[in-house]
This record gives sequence, C-alpha cells and structure tokens, in this order.
Amino acid sequence: MSRAVEARTGGRVPGGSRAQGGDVTAVPVGRRLALTLVLASVLGVLAFTWPLLVDAGGVLDDDTSAPLVLGLVLATGLGVLFVGVGDGGLDVKAVAMLGLLSAIGAVLRPVAAGTGGIETVFFVIVLGGRVFGPGFGFVLGSTTLFASALLTGGVGPWLPFQMLGASWVGLGAGLLPHRVRGAGELILLAGYGMLASLLYGAVMNLSFWPFQLGAGTGLSFVAGDPVGENLRRFLLFSVTTSLGWDIGRAITTGVGVVLLGRPVLATLRRSAVRAAFAPAGAGHRTGAAPSSTQGSGSDTPHNIPSG
Repeated sequence: MSRAVEARTGGRVPGGSRAQGGDVTAVPVGRRLALTLVLASVLGVLAFTWPLLVDAGGVLDDDTSAPLVLGLVLATGLGVLFVGVGDGGLDVKAVAMLGLLSAIGAVLRPVAAGTGGIETVFFVIVLGGRVFGPGFGFVLGSTTLFASALLTGGVGPWLPFQMLGASWVGLGAGLLPHRVRGAGELILLAGYGMLASLLYGAVMNLSFWPFQLGAGTGLSFVAGDPVGENLRRFLLFSVTTSLGWDIGRAITTGVGVVLLGRPVLATLRRSAVRAAFAPAGAGHRTGAAPSSTQGSGSDTPHNIPSG
C-alpha cells in the first residue's frame, strides 16, 4: 500500500476490511455472512454424507441429490453476494475481480484436462481466497468450476458437488493465518493446496460411491451398516481407484504455488490496493477528499459570497 493511501485511510482499504497481516477482505465476513457460510457448509456436508445415515434395507436414489446441491450452491453464492452488498463491503470492483479470476481459472482448467491427475484450477482458487478473504474464496470456487464446465461441456450431475467442493477450497484458503509472509507463506499455501486437493478428491468420490459401485463387492456401500464400516470401505475404494489422480492434483497445486505464488500474490495484492474496494460514497466515510477545493489553502468554499 502506498504512503498516500495509508495517510488517507489509516492503513486500511476504504469500504473493505483488512485481515491481520494486510490482505484485503473483498467480501467482509460479518455475522450474517459467517452464519450463511456455516449453514451452507453444514448442509453441504449432509448432502455428501446422507447415505451413511440410511437404515438397513433403505433404497438409495441420487436422482434428486444433484439438483438439491446445485440449489444450495447457487443460493449460498447469491446469499454471499447479497449480504456483502447489504453490509456495504462489496462493490462493482470486487465483482469484476471475481469475474476475472473465475475466467482465468476456467481457461486454465482445460489446459491439462485432468490428465494423469494434473489439475491447474486450484492454484487460482487458493491464491484468490488467500488475498481476498474467505467469502470471496467461497464464491470464487463455485463460479470458477461453473464457468469451466460451460467452457468444456462438463455440465452434469457431478457439477454441483464439484462447485461446492471448490468453494470449500477457496473458503479454507481465506481462513489461513494472515501474519505469515515470505517463504513461510508459500510453504503454508502449498501445504494447504495439496491437502485440499486430496480432500477434494475424497469428497468427490463420496458423492457417487454409494450409488454407482453396486452391491456385492468388498468396496461397496452397505445401507444400514455402521458408519465406521462404510467409511473403511470408502477409504479402500478411494485408495484403490483415485488416489493416484488425487496425488497428481495435489502435486500440481503445490508446485504451482511454490513456483508462481510469489509474483501472483504480489499482483493480486497490488490490484486490491489500486481497486480500493468500497461501495459508492465510501470516500466520504473514510475521510478522502471528495472535492478539488480541498487542499487549496482555504477552508471557505469559493461559491459562498462574502459578507
């Protein structure tokens, strides 16, 4: 942040909020937004895990799961945006930044197309959530995966689950400690990105494993069995079928953060300072000079006649 901006704003970006360590929270997380994110995450966990609660002999049908999860993701994303606008912390520049990063992520994702587990999209989501905060990161995850699906024709019943999983990745990146800087920050982000990539693969498996594997195998979901037993089978299923792909995604994300994280973080932070995220009229609330008459050496407006 430049000295001029610091002098006018007291060290914070107008209209936005600053996390400890200086990053801009483009979507400030107040009580209402925090409640929205917590509620959405709780419902999201239930959307992934409800088959584990089915009684023995119950019939599993995932035909309605995807539309419900899609509705949850869309409602939460709109809720975050509306609450951000209502609380006065979200302006058109923050929405433009969201669109820009979503477009970049959507373009990067098809580059590798998941070949051998190589996945480039989490790099953008993690760094965007880190710089602009957890609320921004949550929406960025959803919009990036949605835009990518439209670009590649990857729209299907799996998309809502992918959007929710990516939203959690961006949310978690925004919640990481902000006092860490330099090499320590890159190590923190790379480690988080790798862990988040592995967990993302696991929850994606959980979204379809109870329905598509069928019965009668040592890896099959069994309705009514103890949760621990089903989770043991699920772990074996994940290790057997997708762990290699998930490790590839984790390595790609970690290496991308280590190699490109420093310049990308610097660019995003400069953009945040220059954008000075603020709603309309924030300059008057922060003490910024709204008129060219200020600084002219006179406190008397020129359009008021003397005498």
